[in-house]
This record gives sequence, structure tokens and C-alpha cells, in this order.
Amino acid sequence: MKDRRKRNGVVSWSTFFCCTLLVVLSCILITTLAFSPFTPPTPQWDPPRTPSHAAIAIRETVMLPDQALVFLSYPPSFPFHTQRDLLCLHFNADSLRTLSQPPIQVHLARLRDQIVRCALPPRGNTLSLVIKSKRVVQLQPQASSVYKWTPLVYEAFFDRDNTTIVFVKGLNLRPERLIEPSKFKCLFGWDFTNPKFVLKSNAISAAQEIIRCKTPKSILTDQAQAQAQAHAQSIKVTIQVDEREILPSIGRPGLRQLRNPPRRKAHELCICTMLRNQARFIKEWIMYHTRIGVQRWFIYDNDSNDDIENVISSLKSIGYNISQHLWPWVKTQEAGFAHCALRARASCEWVGFIDVDEYFNVKIKGGLQSVIWHHARHGRNVGEIRTRCYSFGPSGLRQVPREGVMVGYTCRLRASERHKSIVRPEALNQSLINVVHHFHLREPFVSVDVEKGVMVINHYKYQVWKVFKKKFQRRVATYVADWREKQNAESKDRVPGLGTKAVEPVGWANRFCQVRDMGLRNMVMREFLDRRTSFLPWQPEFEHQFRRKRRRKVRKPI
Repeated sequence: MKDRRKRNGVVSWSTFFCCTLLVVLSCILITTLAFSPFTPPTPQWDPPRTPSHAAIAIRETVMLPDQALVFLSYPPSFPFHTQRDLLCLHFNADSLRTLSQPPIQVHLARLRDQIVRCALPPRGNTLSLVIKSKRVVQLQPQASSVYKWTPLVYEAFFDRDNTTIVFVKGLNLRPERLIEPSKFKCLFGWDFTNPKFVLKSNAISAAQEIIRCKTPKSILTDQAQAQAQAHAQSIKVTIQVDEREILPSIGRPGLRQLRNPPRRKAHELCICTMLRNQARFIKEWIMYHTRIGVQRWFIYDNDSNDDIENVISSLKSIGYNISQHLWPWVKTQEAGFAHCALRARASCEWVGFIDVDEYFNVKIKGGLQSVIWHHARHGRNVGEIRTRCYSFGPSGLRQVPREGVMVGYTCRLRASERHKSIVRPEALNQSLINVVHHFHLREPFVSVDVEKGVMVINHYKYQVWKVFKKKFQRRVATYVADWREKQNAESKDRVPGLGTKAVEPVGWANRFCQVRDMGLRNMVMREFLDRRTSFLPWQPEFEHQFRRKRRRKVRKPI
């Protein structure tokens, strides 16, 4: 009995061990919580609520020097209106007079946005839109949403390195110069007058028309991105200068880029270009370059009002990989090329930047991809391949050559002028500085020059006067003066002996002819000419013959 009582009063070894282990683990847990750094959760940034009775509305209006851009915002369930459904309405409140005109053009912008191009209203008039449906609906812009062209934040882009790229008109920064970024800040929000809906971040680079800032973490969360995609008024970005001036903005970055792009990109070589009213020439340009190795096309349309959309649609219908992007901004070619390089980066190993009147003239077998392989073999850190340009003249012609520019223009200047580039988008400098179609590179990437015997660019710069005089309308480059202005008279961009008026000089047809160069012409006639019809594939007659044959096959009895 005594032994049994003693055993009842003694704690067993197993129980003692379990209790001791529990005490030790509790101490470790408490110590860890007490001394480990605390990381607060990323705050969620809810957008302002929008009314449930959503309807088509004018989001913003931008007054460019030669036209007005009206940005329409559509609810998800609404179909887009066509050009025939809309009218641009100019209204004078003093005289109560109205003037209605059809839009110059209508473009799709983003998922639920549309851009309507209207003539500028007369001074003192306001601009609105009229929807011609079963009942006439007039859309009135808010006074606070009408912007002048300069200064203005006109585009923005979430980059994959958690930065935001902002495109700004009106900073007047010098070309090819990095500017101290500390004077700029990026503001993110919906209403920049309300601090509740504004986040700030410091700029990390500034050059030309591009400011790059760190993107606030709360904007990068998956929830914030989902809200941006679903919300009718996605977040805007603007620039604050010297902690004082906040620039007006229509820049909406949209969704951020993929942080980890695929190792193997879909295309070896793509082309970016900016054009205006080049529908007549783009078919030849795309068909030729596709044959020599270009796989993907990014067409930045700078306010064309010709048949460019139908031409591109017809090319896409027969297998050409083309995307058309409206870029209505005046004299912003460098910014447009930077924007295009960012878009092409995810799918293109290399991107060429040339104009529609410029043609790569490859003189070795294998086309453009052989040139790239030859100059950028593994381990050489080549980020840019530069090719010399040779300018061709009218070659004695007075009318646009029916066979196209490569066959028609065969006489050029002896010396080369400038160069154009094929770049690796991953090699571009963070600032995205570019001038005359070449970019600044980041370390350790370098540029190389292509030998004249391997490849040159045939630049059909001085065409027949009927075509050439259109260059007097407007130059797209930011730092190149329009030819009607008496600025930079000695610039290489200008034509020797040509003044500021679009008047044909005496003997124009025979100018700029020092060397007869038939190389590319002979190659085109050998490789592209259809022997049965004697037409080239970009000639209208070739398409007519093709359609006629197809109709005959359909009619032929089985």
C-alpha cells in the first residue's frame, strides 16, 4: 500500500519530457515573434466607385495643332459605333450656331475605348459628338477633360521591371541627353486634385520625352491589376516637375508586362515603322521584306486618312503578321519607336526600325537572318546592327512607277547618308534614348556596322515630285523642323537647294543621280515577277488577274 501511494505521487519520465519540450518550443516561438522584423501587408488601393448606370461618354479631348482627338469610353455591353454613326458638332454659345461634320476617321484604341478624329473647332466654339441612331444623342465633354497638346502626358506603360514609363510632350529636353531625374516625380491616381487617390514615386531616368519611375507596390498587386482591367476608369499617370507643376495627363498604363518572358521568342526578326498616308506603297514594302526574312510587323499609324486600314486587312487575310497601332501624336517619332520596342520585346529577338521608303538590300545568301547571325554570333554582346543608307533620286521619272519603287528608281547618290538599325530590344538603355532610328544601348552591349558588300539600305528618298512634295506637310521626328519653317536650313534632313515651299524645282526628275544602281531591281525582277502575267505581286493588275482566275475556277463545272 505504501509503495502504491508513492508511485501515485511521482510524475513519470514520459510526462516530464513532453512538458519540458512544450515549454522549450513555446519559448522559441515567442522569441521569434518578438525579434523578427514585421513586414506590413501591402495596402489595397480601391478605385473610386463608378455609377451603375454606365453609358457611352467622352472621356477626354485633345486639341492637336491640326485636329481634335475625342476619346470615347464604352461600357462592356455596348457595341462600337462606326464612322457613319457619328458627327462632330461645333457649338458657339454666344451665337447659338452649330456646325456638324463627319469625323475624319474613327479608330479602336483599347478594350473599350474609341478615338474619333474631328476637325478643329473655330475659336470660341466647343466640340462635342452626336450619335446618329434611332434617337439622336449628343455627348458633351466636361470642361476639365479638354486638353491642349502641350504640355501633356499622352502615353504611359507599365514595364516588367516594376517601373512605369511616361511619355510627355512639352518638357523641351535636349536630344540624346540624360537629364537629372530628381526634379521629376510620377503621380498615380484618378483625380490628381484629390490626395486620397494619388500615389507618388521618384523618377529614375529622364531623357527626351520619356520619364521612367518606380511603380508603387500597391499598384502591382494582382488585385490592383484585376481592378484596372475591370474598372471603367483605369488609373492615370502624370509628371510633377520640381515639386510644383503637375502636368495634365491622359496617360493610362493599363496592364503590366510579363516579368518572366519566354526564353525562346516567337519571332527572330520584326520591323517597327511609323507612317502617314502610305497605303499606296506599304504592300510592296511588306511583301518584299517578308520574303527576305521579316516575320512580324508593327505599324504605327500617324493620322493616316487614306486606305491604309483596308490594305493592312487584305495583307493580314493572306497570312502576313501585322498589327496596326494608332499613334496620333504630332512630332513624336522617337517616343513612338521606344513604345514599339517595348511592345515588340516580348515576341521579337531583333527589331528593325526603317521607314516605308527604305528597303534592306541583302547581297549575301540567306537573307536578313544570315546577316544577323554573321554579325551577332553567340558571345559577341551585339545589341545593334547598323546599315548604311544610299538615297535614290527620281531617276528620270515624272510619274509614280507602276512596278513599284524598287524597279522604278535606279539612280542614286554616290555617298551614303546616315544609317538605320536592327536592335535587340533586351539591349536597350533604360532611358530608351533614340535618334534617327538608332538607340542607346546598356552595358555590355555594343553596336556593329554592316559591310557594304553584305547589306545596304536603298532609301527611295527623292521620288517623283507628286510623292515627294507630301513631305512638306509635316515631319514626324521630334527634333526635325518642318520644311515649311525656316529652321535648320543646313540639316541633312532637308533637300539641297529646296526652299520652304512645295514648289517643284527645275529639273527635279534628273536630280540626285550620280550612280546607276540596278542591283535590287534585277533581284526583284528575277525573284518576284510572275512569268505568266508579267506582273509583280504588289501591282494592282496582279491582284485583278488572281481574282479573275479564282472566279473561273469557281464557275468551272465539276
